[in-house]
Amino acid sequence: MGNIDLIALEIFKTVAEQGGITRAAARLHRVQSNVTTRVKQLEARLGTKLFLRQSRRLVLSPEGKLLLAYADRLLRLSAEAEAALQSGAPSGTLQLGALESTAATRLPPVLSRYHRAYPDVRIELVTGTTGALIAKVSGHEVEAALVAEPFTASDLEVEPVWSEDLVLIAPKSVPRIRTPKDIGHTTLIAFATGCSYRRRLEAWLGAARVVPARVMEFGSYHAIVACVAAGAGIAIVPRSVLRVALGERDVAAYPLPAAVAKARSCLVWRRGPRSMALEALRAELRRGRASLSRASGGARRR
Repeated sequence: MGNIDLIALEIFKTVAEQGGITRAAARLHRVQSNVTTRVKQLEARLGTKLFLRQSRRLVLSPEGKLLLAYADRLLRLSAEAEAALQSGAPSGTLQLGALESTAATRLPPVLSRYHRAYPDVRIELVTGTTGALIAKVSGHEVEAALVAEPFTASDLEVEPVWSEDLVLIAPKSVPRIRTPKDIGHTTLIAFATGCSYRRRLEAWLGAARVVPARVMEFGSYHAIVACVAAGAGIAIVPRSVLRVALGERDVAAYPLPAAVAKARSCLVWRRGPRSMALEALRAELRRGRASLSRASGGARRR
């Protein structure tokens, strides 16, 4: 049995987008009987119904929705391959995931250089916790993601890109914090479960048998820092985020043990063929890492 051809996927995708055979045939400049036949052949090949009739429209079945996601990616990759071979440069769409802290502090200069070098690539950026982003890469929702250790990704390729320095922040009104015991049973302010930084802090507290009174979950570092500044609890944040977050002057920042504070960020992607756009991003990240290494080396020598 051969592979599904791209023409069949294009016809299927157009019927899904147009909601019917007649409009799809007009859009594709094909006769209606041809479009109907190709859809039926695809359903017979896959052994499942791809469309359900709803009033006068055709709507996707659950199986059709699943196929549409793959059809979008395959057709986009085909167009990208054709453009790349014609121009010799990356093009198309790169779906990239990143932690909110990375998107706010690390990515802007990287993406600025990338867009100047590869103007034909459109990056679609989504943010989330490490756990959520790993799931999106594995589920083919994004091609790659920038996440932070610790994480489990046995089915993915991993490339370290940089290291973050994490600090503990607390209201200025509380006594100085040196150990987990100094924290007591206070409130932990953090991202939702799946945040690797939150896991680091919870493990540090748990090793000292310190249990937070409760956890307040937020979706942004600005909200987390603001709540700490207001006296609601403690949090762990990258130092780079604290420099740009509103309310930095209203919180106290304390160093953490190296095992907790040093968090390595990595680029992860699925095993197998990689797009030219992703390869170009990997090269840009490596150049940025080399520049940082040279700069820090020069600073130490001075």
